[in-house]
Amino acid sequence: MATDQGSDRRAERAASSNGKPAAEFSVERVTHQDIPAICSLYKKVWEAEAGLPNELAKAWQPAPLEFTSWMEGVTYFAARRNGHLIGVVGCELRHGACRLVHLAVDPEGRRQGAATGLVHAAVDWARHSNAATVWTDPLARFQGAAQLFRKLGFVESGLLHRHEYGEDIRFFERVLG
Repeated sequence: MATDQGSDRRAERAASSNGKPAAEFSVERVTHQDIPAICSLYKKVWEAEAGLPNELAKAWQPAPLEFTSWMEGVTYFAARRNGHLIGVVGCELRHGACRLVHLAVDPEGRRQGAATGLVHAAVDWARHSNAATVWTDPLARFQGAAQLFRKLGFVESGLLHRHEYGEDIRFFERVLG
């Protein structure tokens, strides 16, 4: 279980898309040593996303110094398989609610449980931080993200049209009990 101190590790095992067990991965809080790998992951993920507006793809590919500034006030978790970073998510606590930001999973490692593990770690962290809700706002084009959040108990609670670089944004919220 991930904690707000980040001292615990969460190990996950998931079935891969072909039904065979996937390799185990861990989810833990990131450190400053992870920044180059995180920046490389964002570059790989967003350059591979077909049809994404160029301005948006560039905005989501921070340089290491820029990512360091993203870390201010945001707790990030990383998923690793065999020591390699395969996914990342940030948790931003504000006004008693936790917003998930910058969720990304390596395209080669998708549909193997990494995003689920990251979201579980984020929800656990939000609970330990006394957040009342967890919410996120992925682009509407990301149908896989919508399916993931619904599967994990999030409810779609809104839609903004042409909000970010002309892209629609969906809001998902999960009330913590």
